[in-house]
Amino acid sequence: MRKQPLKKDYLYHICTKSIAGYKIFRSHEDYARMIEMLKYYRYENPPMRFSVYQEAIEKGMNLVVEQLSSKESLVDLVAFCIMPTHIHLILCQLKENGISVFMRNLLNSYSRYFNVKYNRKGPLWQGRFKAILIETDEQLRHLTRYVHLNPTSDGLVENPEDWHYSSYNEYLSNSVDTLA
Repeated sequence: MRKQPLKKDYLYHICTKSIAGYKIFRSHEDYARMIEMLKYYRYENPPMRFSVYQEAIEKGMNLVVEQLSSKESLVDLVAFCIMPTHIHLILCQLKENGISVFMRNLLNSYSRYFNVKYNRKGPLWQGRFKAILIETDEQLRHLTRYVHLNPTSDGLVENPEDWHYSSYNEYLSNSVDTLA
């Protein structure tokens, strides 16, 4: 249980890191899996297991996506960046304990996937996720820039639009069908 519960209808910068800087995103498939999990676990009580959802997505069955999106959201995903050893999210909590439930489901599910895929056992994540309350528009702008520039700061790409595992390109596009 958190010392200070996260407040409903407030924005938070969430960061969670792997144990000892362990590389937990090793392939495009790993990053893509996490992006699908971000979509799936933001909903309260999904009507099917993640594996069923994943299969339906791969087969282009949009009915499953519609069925899922008819559920109430735990969180709104404002921005994200998935790095080789950690994840940055900017979330708005829509339900009491929404962020905690979302993060628990997301991180447990990815741990199970990773441990099976890479034939390993044990925890993947370093303790509890960090949550910083975003109190001003200026702070939100700064943190969104920080999240999106993380891959360039770490030297993974020269330009943020070249990192395909963040919401940066969604911010640049005018698409209505976006995750963040």
